[in-house]
Amino acid sequence: MVSSSSSTSSSSEVKIITECFIKPKTHPEKSNEPYHLSPLDHLMLSFQYIQKGLLFLKPSDDATNPKDFMETLLQRLKDSLATTLVHFYPLAGRLSTLKTDIPRSYSVFVDSDNSPGAGFIHAKTDLSVSDIVGSSHVPLVVQSFFDHHKAVGLDGQNMSLVSVKVTELVDGVFIGLSMNHSVGDGNTFWNFFNSWSEIFNSQEEDDVCLKNPQIFREASGPICRLPYSPLDESINRSESPVLKERMFHFSSEAVSSLKSKANQDCRTTTTMMISSLQSLTAFIWRSITRARSLSNDQETTCRFAVGTRTRLNPPLPTNHFGVYTSLASTTAKTGEVLENVLGWAASKLHQAVTEKSENISSELEQWLKAPFFVQPDKFSEPNLIHMGSSPRFDKYGSEFGMGKAVAVRSGYNSKHDGKVSAYPGREGGGSIVLEVCLLPEFMEALESDQEFMSLVSDS
Repeated sequence: MVSSSSSTSSSSEVKIITECFIKPKTHPEKSNEPYHLSPLDHLMLSFQYIQKGLLFLKPSDDATNPKDFMETLLQRLKDSLATTLVHFYPLAGRLSTLKTDIPRSYSVFVDSDNSPGAGFIHAKTDLSVSDIVGSSHVPLVVQSFFDHHKAVGLDGQNMSLVSVKVTELVDGVFIGLSMNHSVGDGNTFWNFFNSWSEIFNSQEEDDVCLKNPQIFREASGPICRLPYSPLDESINRSESPVLKERMFHFSSEAVSSLKSKANQDCRTTTTMMISSLQSLTAFIWRSITRARSLSNDQETTCRFAVGTRTRLNPPLPTNHFGVYTSLASTTAKTGEVLENVLGWAASKLHQAVTEKSENISSELEQWLKAPFFVQPDKFSEPNLIHMGSSPRFDKYGSEFGMGKAVAVRSGYNSKHDGKVSAYPGREGGGSIVLEVCLLPEFMEALESDQEFMSLVSDS
């Protein structure tokens, strides 16, 4: 563990107190061999880091000394992180490239030996919990609660693959986690976060038997090669426009109502079962399209992030380490989306997911024949709604001795006009919170939409 103090500030309201690196507590046997990225992992080298975090209230016990509480919390977070990295050994490494001249190509792997470990930052702000969750829009300062601002996967050659930023508020603590998207997807991210909390809370930290132990593919698997030279120049970096971001809460009753309506609309024409998330996504697709005031002949696209572990043949368990996601999308004329019933849009989404499930293996084979990066500027096409993350992820399972988190928030990375992320509602029961990012004029129109806001409730 190497520590250094810093007086620099990532924001006028957030001051970095200390920075250090955390290595695995013991040397994992598997880390003796390079961890080669899979084809899908390589595809994510152009994507920005995943940035998600949890906001907690400090203990209200009068007997608790605030200074002692933070010192104890920080030390326990570091100690438990060191143990967690033993179970998730690639996350303590750095990316490195293996070059071959004939054919001229590169492959990327995780080098666990030549790395100082995972990043760990302690920061402080004069803000309170109410400043973060009390305003209608997510305040911009939340982006300062995360490390690796604007970094992409390939930056993992010089940056930690995981970095934790613990920001102390007046009455709360925010734990922000940034993870390189080329080594893990949402499943891996939240399994790491929850495993860390599990180890933190365990009385037997060294011998804890994790609920969802991470499963790794064999290191001797095929090496994926990319025909790019130099590799860094193959990735375009893009800036997000000025966006408004807001959390919209949908109760379990509202979600159930949308699902019932979508399936009722489709009952006369098909036997398909529309899911809750597909129904809610169809609703937000229609609502944002209406807010954008597009002409009826303009096209609009709705896109899902689809987990592929259970859709592979043979299927993989959900705790299999790595990137196992794909995209399912459907495009229609604005007039079709708005003039047809909710079930029409929901059925289009359902069909897109079904077709994606059937084509995952063939798409992977095609990519291996002609590898490419998905460029960020191409990823956010006009009139797009992109539904990311998942309400199935256990985002309130990490407590770190402070009880259930007050809220989940995300950083700057990978946001664009029309980016929507689905989180479980804090109260559970099938409730869903949508994190919606839109250009200011579109957000204002969405917030003035009576049909949309009639289903939004206080969290």
